[in-house]
Amino acid sequence: MAQVHRRALAFSDLAEIWSFIADDSVADANRFLATLDAKLARLATQPLMGRQRDELMPALRSFPFRRYVVFFLPLRDGIDIVRVLHTARDISVADFGPDSGGE
Repeated sequence: MAQVHRRALAFSDLAEIWSFIADDSVADANRFLATLDAKLARLATQPLMGRQRDELMPALRSFPFRRYVVFFLPLRDGIDIVRVLHTARDISVADFGPDSGGE
């Protein structure tokens, strides 16, 4: 079965997103994460989907989800979520520095 791994910065990103949405509605925040989890589970079965983003990090790929972009690395058995960032953000190599390493 395909696995979805999340790095520490991805957990932090998701916590911030949840908190932002929960300021208006905890139910909406929970629903957002549940929908994202379902999308990631499907993405994990086809880890080469999405756009290649080698300019940010070797082997990195991205996939849009609502107003966010999921950045991930394909794995033999799924995907490794590196970051989840808002589309309005000016994304650069610095967002994928040493702190974006393994858990």
